[in-house]
Amino acid sequence: MTAVDVGMPSVRAETDDVSDRPDVPDLLDRFGRVARDLRVSITEKCSLRCTYCMPEEGLPAIPREQLLTTAEIVRLVGVATGLLGVQEVRFTGGEPLMRRDLEDIIAGCRRIAPGVPLALTSNAVGLAHRAQDLRDAGLTRVNISLDTVDRDHFARLTRRDRLDSVLAGIRAAKTVGFTRVKVNAVLMPETLDGAADLLQWCLDEGVELRFIEEMPLDADHEWARANMVTAQRLLEVLGARFTLTETPREDPSAPAERWSVDAGPATVGIIASVTRSFCSDCDRTRLTAEGTVRSCLFSDRETDLRAAVRGGATDDELAALWRGAMWNKWAGHGIDAADFVPPERSMGAIGG
Repeated sequence: MTAVDVGMPSVRAETDDVSDRPDVPDLLDRFGRVARDLRVSITEKCSLRCTYCMPEEGLPAIPREQLLTTAEIVRLVGVATGLLGVQEVRFTGGEPLMRRDLEDIIAGCRRIAPGVPLALTSNAVGLAHRAQDLRDAGLTRVNISLDTVDRDHFARLTRRDRLDSVLAGIRAAKTVGFTRVKVNAVLMPETLDGAADLLQWCLDEGVELRFIEEMPLDADHEWARANMVTAQRLLEVLGARFTLTETPREDPSAPAERWSVDAGPATVGIIASVTRSFCSDCDRTRLTAEGTVRSCLFSDRETDLRAAVRGGATDDELAALWRGAMWNKWAGHGIDAADFVPPERSMGAIGG
């Protein structure tokens, strides 16, 4: 089995060159961007098999000893928020609900970073049974993946007939009082005709919907620019049913462009990752489930923090490694470049 099949690139052994880096504590890169948003993948396992994310058989299992433990995740979140200026933490997968210790992870991070928003990106399968415990542990908000409310389309896209569980999870998230419940939908040709129905469902349920252009991060490597649904095409489809008015961005680093729907107050967002790149304003840093820093979603350059943690590194030493990894972040994903090569890891192996 090759590294590409597994979706795990080689981890960098050499030390990042930071000889020209300013002596500042934050996660600064060479292009003046500062990472304030940490994404933490905690597992490669998932209860669904979405075609744009996972192979049908799922990702190869990561040996348990290679995954960050609860205590290691909490410690690294503490380093990020206490020494590196991170202001928000989001837990991803795979599917983070597949970890039985998720509530312990949330509670530990809440103790070590009491004022920092803690969020979750989930497919919501089984969330109805855990939403209250997660809220009690200190989880602040949730983003839930839902691409269609058509049961047949959902089953074909995810390769699982679990739509009822997802809808129950969304409603449970609202009931327990998370500050914001958002629904994320990846734009696909086969679900475009149902996009307006999905928006209407979200309006009726009182949750915010954001559509995301499909990126070349599928495990089967079948993405093609010519086949993707663009933000402009979506606006045309939604505009046939709703009156959409573009609104100013609240935060330049926020990836979603927003439109008010039928004069508001409800809005719909579109994250045009491919056709309207926002790389120049990116403020994210990522930890993989194995404890490597990934500075860009599309870069296979990773810096190993797990080995440093288990080798006795101090928090200051971990922070220095992390700063070095981010200093050398790419300018952008380069999807439009003639020599663009998709990353070895698929979305399911990186975390959203």
